[in-house]
Amino acid sequence: MAVYHGPRCRQCRREGVKLMLKGERCKTENCAVERRPFPPGARQTKRRRQATEYNMQLREKQKIRRIYGVLEKQFSRYMDKATRSTGVTGEKLLQLLEMRFDNIVYRLGLAPSRSGARQLVLHNHFRINGKKVNVPSYQLKPGDVIAVKEKSKNLEAIHTALKTMKDTPEWLSIDKVKLEGSIMSIPERSAIPVDAQERLVVELYSR
Repeated sequence: MAVYHGPRCRQCRREGVKLMLKGERCKTENCAVERRPFPPGARQTKRRRQATEYNMQLREKQKIRRIYGVLEKQFSRYMDKATRSTGVTGEKLLQLLEMRFDNIVYRLGLAPSRSGARQLVLHNHFRINGKKVNVPSYQLKPGDVIAVKEKSKNLEAIHTALKTMKDTPEWLSIDKVKLEGSIMSIPERSAIPVDAQERLVVELYSR
C-alpha cells in the first residue's frame, strides 16, 4: 500500500499553512511553520515563482491532498467520483475525504493525527459495526458505529488523544467511556474545518 514517508513538516512549509500533520506538535513553538515560515529551499532560490492561476489551483489541490494524506492517483479517483455525484462538486469531494475511516477516527479524537489514525486502523485496533476493518480509505456512512476493540482499550495513544480533544464535530458523536463513536450525518461544507478553496481544485481538473 503506497503512502508518503517523507518529512511531514516540509509539506506544511511548502503550503505555507499548518496542515496539522503532527497533531499537538503543530500547536506548539516546535512547529516548523513557526520556526521556518518560508518554503523549503527558499534560502537557496532568489527567484520567486509567479502566482499564476494554474499555480494557485495546484497549491489548493496539493494542500487538500496533503491534509487528508492521500496520494495523487487516489485523489484523482475521489475527484472523479465527486464529479459524477449530484450537487456541488467541491463540497462532494471534501465529504468523500471526510468519510474516510482514518479521518473519522481522527475527528472522533481517538488518534492525535490522521497519520496516527491510519496506523491504528492498519493495526486492527477498531471495529465498524462489530466487524473487522483495517482499510484507512474505507468509506463510512451515516449510522455506522466505530468502536475500539476490547483488547485495544488500554492503548495509551488513544487515551492521550482523547484527553487533548476539544470539541467533537456536530455530525459525529463519541462515548468516551465505551470508546466508540457514531456518524450522525454527512457533514455540510460549513461543518468541515478545512481552510481550502475546493473550487480552485474543481477548476484545475476541468482544464
